[in-house]
Amino acid sequence: MKRRIEINKKKFEYELQRRRGTRCVRLAIYSDGNFVVSAPRWYPLYVIRKFLEDKSEWIWEKLGKINFEAVRAVRQEEDSRYKAGKKSAKELIQSKLEFFNQHYNFSYNRVSVKNQKTCWGSASRKGNLNFNYKIANLPEELQDYITVHELCHLKELNHSRNFWKLVEETVPAYRELRKKLKNYSKQPNYSN
Repeated sequence: MKRRIEINKKKFEYELQRRRGTRCVRLAIYSDGNFVVSAPRWYPLYVIRKFLEDKSEWIWEKLGKINFEAVRAVRQEEDSRYKAGKKSAKELIQSKLEFFNQHYNFSYNRVSVKNQKTCWGSASRKGNLNFNYKIANLPEELQDYITVHELCHLKELNHSRNFWKLVEETVPAYRELRKKLKNYSKQPNYSN
């Protein structure tokens, strides 16, 4: 949930994440200027605001070190790359889904291509499939693995033994590909 805070007469937006297992309020400031406050679900909002007020000097100091012009330029570049890559990624994913679904014959609803920061794909209970547009930059074997992985989540919304058996039907080398994908995920031009 997005919230606003004023520090030294400047307004900043932060994300408030209510977490079940959290016992205290935590604050993280990222290099792009975004910051996230994690708090227990039961914490009242005024306690969180007080926490931020108490930390306002520290927040101001950290935000002061960020070059927002550079952040804006990077975001614009990322946005133009996303727009250019989204269409080709969607066509690629659609063709791979059609190909692999000839084997599985699962039904799905919407297929979306997004600029995801932390994952290559996801599947919802409603049968929607989401993919990171950067999938088009990966080797074909990894594109296949991600497509099959998300497709199999339509049947098994977990990573159980049954799920991996489904994946293995069309991607027998999924274990090696999974490891290979983790290496790509650490490279800044791919998943971040």
